Amino acid sequence: MLDLRQIRQDPGGFRAALARRGDAEGTDAAVGRIVELDAERRALIGEGDELKSRRNSASQQVAERKRAKESADDLIAEVRQIGDRIREIDARLREVEGELECILLRLPNPVHESVPEGGEEANTVVRSWGEPKELGFQPKPHWEIAQALGMLDLAGGARVAGSGFPAYRGMGARLQRALINFFLDLHTQRHGYTEVEPPFLVTRDSMKGTGQYPKFVEDGDAYELPGDGLYLIPTSEVPLVNLYRDQMLEAAELPVALTAYSPCFRREAGAAGKDTRGLLRLHQFDKVEMVRFERAEESWSALERITGHAEEVLRLLGLPYRVLLLAAGDTGFGAAKTYDLEVWAPGVGKWLEVSSASNCVDFQGRRANIRYRPAPGEKPEFVHTLNASGLALPRTVVALLETYQQPDGSVVVPEALRPYLGVDRIAAAA
Repeated sequence: MLDLRQIRQDPGGFRAALARRGDAEGTDAAVGRIVELDAERRALIGEGDELKSRRNSASQQVAERKRAKESADDLIAEVRQIGDRIREIDARLREVEGELECILLRLPNPVHESVPEGGEEANTVVRSWGEPKELGFQPKPHWEIAQALGMLDLAGGARVAGSGFPAYRGMGARLQRALINFFLDLHTQRHGYTEVEPPFLVTRDSMKGTGQYPKFVEDGDAYELPGDGLYLIPTSEVPLVNLYRDQMLEAAELPVALTAYSPCFRREAGAAGKDTRGLLRLHQFDKVEMVRFERAEESWSALERITGHAEEVLRLLGLPYRVLLLAAGDTGFGAAKTYDLEVWAPGVGKWLEVSSASNCVDFQGRRANIRYRPAPGEKPEFVHTLNASGLALPRTVVALLETYQQPDGSVVVPEALRPYLGVDRIAAAA
């Protein structure tokens, strides 16, 4: 949710900040309507408060006249008229507040001033690590490698649930489990996160709290169970943040750092026909997520920290990567600033996103009503929330198979992963 007071005080600045995302005309109309509705809302509240005060006073005068055995017909008529007007005001106020909330829920988070202008083409590489390997032979794409090693059953998954729902077999299933455990151990033992096993179904209020409702739902990307009022989670960020919905934290509790494994479900309704081979774009995939709750003054340094935690996973796996600062038009709905981590996959010849690390500042804190008290007796403030994939598995697996493939069709296992997988090489059964 956005800060209504900030919009009221500087509507022009707010328009300009949101327009950087690329919809100046729509933003201008939305902010203009917010200002109108907010002015009407405040006027209605003011009139209602005055009328309620007058009604209380008149009611007391009625009682006094009756005690004095005097006529109070004029005052009784006035109280009745005031009551009728108060009901009209309350009804209109509900309409105004409903429309106001509807607009505010659909407006994205303004991007931070350090975010560059433009769309995807304006994303900038801020640093990189490692160099793509020269394999010395024509690299195969991951789906050929995995099929030859009996790791992946795309056809079987499609028979069960349709395309975009892969089935992993043998060492493919073991590799998923090994990566999940490796990621979780790293984040809990070295980076200080507390592991959570969250629900994989959430309510509409939870989706609203993190910004997936209404936009993600209305865009057709959510898997919904309408009979139950529940949604399959698109990321464990949703349940992790909402564990603290409507809560008041003490300053000493911050930062809160949580990590969780979950399957993720996304219909990807707007991505039909894009990168559909193998594991490049799925409707169900596994991911380990990191979420942080921070004081406002700590959130920007925390963004660099949480990004670094995701980067360390890639370094330990020996996968060359680059860090992109996303431009305003490519930054997600709830984020004020986002870094994407991309790994090089030689078999498909592409840089693939395996993590997005975002600072949402107080956007989710407001929507989910998560506050903290900076010091005893001080006015509460909304927490700043951050999230990062640490990592998403499908494209990490793509990069691992394609980077470590050997001429004989086997795949070398990175040293850091060997204790979890129990082998140093994945090879076809003899």
